[in-house]
Amino acid sequence: MTIKPHKDTALAKFLQVRILELKPKTQAEIAHEAGFLNANVLSMLRSGSTKLPLDRVPALALALDCDPARLLRLALGQAVGDTAATAIVEIMGTPISANERAWIEEIRSATEDSDPLVTARSRTALRGIFGK
Repeated sequence: MTIKPHKDTALAKFLQVRILELKPKTQAEIAHEAGFLNANVLSMLRSGSTKLPLDRVPALALALDCDPARLLRLALGQAVGDTAATAIVEIMGTPISANERAWIEEIRSATEDSDPLVTARSRTALRGIFGK
């Protein structure tokens, strides 16, 4: 019987889907691009047999062409459990994506770094951009 302690984690489920989305790119190619010496590591991560070391998140995110902040959040859930990962995010703040960082930089530029409050009017304007 194979033990898969991480098979039901959000990271394992994400990898199952993401690897399929990247076809015809192979798991071996993804593993190589991520710097794993053994291509089977990706299979082990996908199946939940092992967890993703946090120091491997940036390279794997690049190989999977996915947001590293999202992958970090998923890996934290595996590394320390969902409750502890939630506490880390509450204390340190949610890791943000490159796209979110660009929005923040644009807001800072547009407001000349004035740190504007989110008002009902600004919230409505922002939601209007996204059709909400």
